Amino acid sequence: MFKKLQLSDATTAQIDWEMTPDLAFYIFSAKGLRDEMVNTTEKICYFYIDNWGKKPRLCLMERGIRHVNILAEIRAPQAMIIDCLVSQGADPSNRNNYPINSVLKKWLQTEVLEKEDSPFLVPTAEQDAFEEDQDVALPSIEKSKYIGTKVILPDKQYTLQDEQVHRLIVHWNFYDAHVNPRGTFENAMADSGDGLTVIDQKTDLMWQRSGLDLCSNQSMKGNIERLNKNGYAGYHDWRLPSIEEAMSLLETAPNIKGVHLHSCFSEKQPFIFVAARRKPTGYWFVDFNQGKIYWSSGTVPGGYSRLCRRLTQQ
Repeated sequence: MFKKLQLSDATTAQIDWEMTPDLAFYIFSAKGLRDEMVNTTEKICYFYIDNWGKKPRLCLMERGIRHVNILAEIRAPQAMIIDCLVSQGADPSNRNNYPINSVLKKWLQTEVLEKEDSPFLVPTAEQDAFEEDQDVALPSIEKSKYIGTKVILPDKQYTLQDEQVHRLIVHWNFYDAHVNPRGTFENAMADSGDGLTVIDQKTDLMWQRSGLDLCSNQSMKGNIERLNKNGYAGYHDWRLPSIEEAMSLLETAPNIKGVHLHSCFSEKQPFIFVAARRKPTGYWFVDFNQGKIYWSSGTVPGGYSRLCRRLTQQ
């Protein structure tokens, strides 16, 4: 298995069967706050169930203090994965990450670890090799002239209570499957021409078509700093969107990829961080799978991000 994943000798080629998503988050986040541990190369690998997508999937995670990487998806029988969730008292519709049980452990040892080339193991690199279908081509920014009214959304970071978030959703008439199911916010997307970004001419925002991979909130800050240092798409001012900016992307119905987004965006960032904390505790996220905003206490490995930048300074 490790040979197929092309892991180096420096990577711990050993599965930690006792590790869980919550435990990994606490262990490595706590160590990451200690200055003397910042440069450690310590890593572990563990299996877990990712239930943030259209259906739960079994994944292999490689975790370190400054490192969160999904190495592969394991195509285990779906019934076995569902049974694992149910055995833990979890509702399969709940969006979260879950540890594996003894049944999955035994299946993994027999069908994946003990076979030189298991047909059930799909490395992440192979999954990423397929280009996503963007369904409908966007008009180019050079040829598209927006004649509507521009809407400049708030872009600051706030700490907001549930009631405040609900009010702003209604105020801007954003779609939210629970808070404002009749809401709609019409965008005016155009192709920037670089293959990496799109421009919403209505809000004057440039967006990543894809985004940054799953990681903790703390790691995400470092990833954004590195992206800006390298000048993603030629710019150095990328940031997390505000709640309002992220909610403006939600569409009232799922697209061909099954997410509440314009089809020009990747489906690989099913839920994203926003620049807002929740009062009294937690972080706010926008979920494109379910078409709604939600909050998390931060006890899961983290989230994805889709960064934005404003085209003109206010």
